Amino acid sequence: MNIFFIFSVTLLLLFTGCSSRGKSSYVAPLEPQSYSQDKNVYSSTVNKKDYHHPTMKPYEIRGIKYYPTVVNVGDVFHGNASWYGPDFHGKPTSNGETYNMYDMTAAHKTLPMNTIVKVTNKNNGKSTVVRINDRGPFVETRIIDLSNTAARNIDMVGAGTAPVKVEILGFHSKEKRDIPLLKDLRDTPQDQVIDGFALQIASFSRFEGAVATQKKYNNTDGYTTIIKDVQTSRGRLFRVWLKGFRSEQEARDYKALGNFQGSFIVRED
Repeated sequence: MNIFFIFSVTLLLLFTGCSSRGKSSYVAPLEPQSYSQDKNVYSSTVNKKDYHHPTMKPYEIRGIKYYPTVVNVGDVFHGNASWYGPDFHGKPTSNGETYNMYDMTAAHKTLPMNTIVKVTNKNNGKSTVVRINDRGPFVETRIIDLSNTAARNIDMVGAGTAPVKVEILGFHSKEKRDIPLLKDLRDTPQDQVIDGFALQIASFSRFEGAVATQKKYNNTDGYTTIIKDVQTSRGRLFRVWLKGFRSEQEARDYKALGNFQGSFIVRED
């Protein structure tokens, strides 16, 4: 019994973060999220709703007043990063979301919520991309507080802190849609909807990945790409289709060129 107790305490200490915030109980893991390093999948400006969100108002912690402010894509900041983990897992963040230590998120004192930043560990050159959804760390020498998983990605969990470079990639919005969803397509003129055969070139569980692929291959050899938003037994999927083929044979001939490994012919229902 004593050995088991010592082992349990050791594990708890090993996976506890270095945040300066208070303690709370551990909650079971939630579904994780991650973000792309591609700046093109994010907005270059802050959503007006985010700008007027209560989290953009000045606030005071331990006698120090902080002033959230808008930044620009490409802005770079230098300082120390820390991380926080199990003690906060499942608890509310500053913007009302539920903290998930497996998500690629972070806390920052003044950046707008939903700012996407690339964090690079200066000690080893490793980088990770996170979304700001919390406030902190309220320690003068630290500029960002990473989730447990994000900290592991840049090998700083053991040390607790690390000197980092923080680069602004863009701004993420849950409402962001660069292309129409299936329900929207059905309401558009028929010549704008897939007619006949297409080539499925990729499938993603994350919308950001589908958007990046859609933009990369749009207008390839005169064909266009769209994203199909579908619900499957495995959950929501975003399938990227290359369309514009005038017949099934034309689609098959193009597939045979081998430009898209793993692609296959599909037909609009």
